[in-house]
Amino acid sequence: GTTTVQSEAPLACVDALMNKTMTDNIALPDNQELYNTLPFVVGAAGLCGYDLGRYYESLPEKNKKSYGCPDMAIGIFEQSVIADTHTGQLYHCRFNDIPPLSEQLSLDTSSPGTTQSFTLTSDWSSNLTQAQYNDALEKVHAYIVAGDCYQINMAQRFCAQYTGSEWQAYEALREKNNTPFSAFIRLPESCVMSISPERFLSVRDNQVQTKPIKGTRPRFDDPTEDANSANALLNAEKDRAENLMIVDLLRNDLSKHCKAHSVKVPHLFALESYAAVHHLVSTVEGTLKDEATALDLLAGAFPGGSITGAPKIRAMEIIEELEPDRRNIYCGSIMYYGIKRDMDSSITIRTLLAENNHLYCWAGGGIVLDSNARDEYQETLDKVSRILPALEAFRE
Repeated sequence: GTTTVQSEAPLACVDALMNKTMTDNIALPDNQELYNTLPFVVGAAGLCGYDLGRYYESLPEKNKKSYGCPDMAIGIFEQSVIADTHTGQLYHCRFNDIPPLSEQLSLDTSSPGTTQSFTLTSDWSSNLTQAQYNDALEKVHAYIVAGDCYQINMAQRFCAQYTGSEWQAYEALREKNNTPFSAFIRLPESCVMSISPERFLSVRDNQVQTKPIKGTRPRFDDPTEDANSANALLNAEKDRAENLMIVDLLRNDLSKHCKAHSVKVPHLFALESYAAVHHLVSTVEGTLKDEATALDLLAGAFPGGSITGAPKIRAMEIIEELEPDRRNIYCGSIMYYGIKRDMDSSITIRTLLAENNHLYCWAGGGIVLDSNARDEYQETLDKVSRILPALEAFRE
């Protein structure tokens, strides 16, 4: 393949490629209503790593960047297969010059890549000991007291060695975690397996929505204990304060590319429950400016405030100082941007990166003035409680 060097910002390059490729050359469904209903159809899709933020803001470079996964990998797709998970119906969307699927090879949904069984070949280890984590939280506390920031999202990274099929691992994770933003992406050097519950930004008919998650409690098998955990979260002053800080940050980020006075918060502190945890989720909405694209909006809000802290740039500087390794795909986004200029994107939390027979998995949490180090450390473990054990079944 050929390599072209562009001087434009990364997401502006994607926009330019979309405009060049996406003519009206697609075979529309006979049914215009169906075309309007389906998401994406054809267009751009892929991933943006957390470190894509460096192309938009001037940030320090202290951490080790030891990954093969690029900061952005987005493809322009001239065809897609969209499955309706409720009806089982498959829709093949494509450019006019692409034959229908029945004339191509049959749709192969079996394991892409290696067929060797997935196997973990080592224990999980963290890049921070509990003592180092506590030390980092003390530094965050000092920054908050000094007025540098109100909240910092601090994460630790787990790593294990593996061999075999990443797709098999992803299927096991998806079975244990039924989340709305699951995704599997295979790149030349890496594999990304995401079971994220969090929407970053969606745009449909110029209507913008973001759904930040801030506030987490574990799930329990006992219904009474589980309900108590959910109620404790709904009534937790600290978690509500954390959530509100991020809602304010996102209102600000959205207003850069939304019409004046259109940014609203229809839902504040709603409860959403997943396999491993309860979450506190708010919704911020707005209307895209006439001259702005969905990718302008994404660039202006990237990376998502719910996983940096506030104020955002200072928070990112502190993250770079206190976390020992780069985040790469963690806390970035997996997205699509379709021919109808509709977009949806996730925040890549609960996301694993597989490369060089190493599996990386991160967990973090928002640290505020009254955070308790032991509780925060436990919260990171709660977040990976349905990820690491799901893969432990694949021991040598």
